[in-house]
Formats: sequence, C-alpha cells, structure tokens
Amino acid sequence: MAHHKSAIKRWHQSLRERERNRARRTRARNAIRKLREAVAAGDGTAIEEALRRAYSAVDRAAKKGAIHDGKADRLKRRMAHLVQKARATQDAA
Repeated sequence: MAHHKSAIKRWHQSLRERERNRARRTRARNAIRKLREAVAAGDGTAIEEALRRAYSAVDRAAKKGAIHDGKADRLKRRMAHLVQKARATQDAA
C-alpha cells in the first residue's frame, strides 16, 4: 500500500480506471459474441447491425487504451473475414 498522499491518490485513480477498462473490454467482447451469434443464425440485417456495433465497441476500447490498437485491428479484421464468409455462403445458397 502506498504511503505518500499523491501515491494513494494515484492508486485510487488506477482502481477506477481498471474498472472502466474492464467494462470497455467486456462491452467489446459481448459485441463480438453477438456478431458471432448473428452469423450463426444467418440473419443478414442482424449481421450488419452486430458488425457495426462490434466495430464501434472495439474502436472505443482501443481509443481509451483498454485494449491495444493492434489487437483492435486484428479483431476487426477477423470479424470482417467472418462476415465475408457468411455473405459468401448466403449468396451460394
């Protein structure tokens, strides 16, 4: 535990920021999960909406530093590939 007043304040700030980052990461993961569920269901409009929400959540998490920029790019690339495959199977059917 910190002893100096400034160190105690910084510790409290880090705890608050950790909770915020945890919420941002959870929000992003949930959005990605909902996208995967929409792809599994095969609903085209739900996929587009879920993709938009997932991109937004991942970008926000990266912007605020909850996840690394490279990880955000990688997640978005994988989501785009998933949606692209889903569209290809829908078109083929």
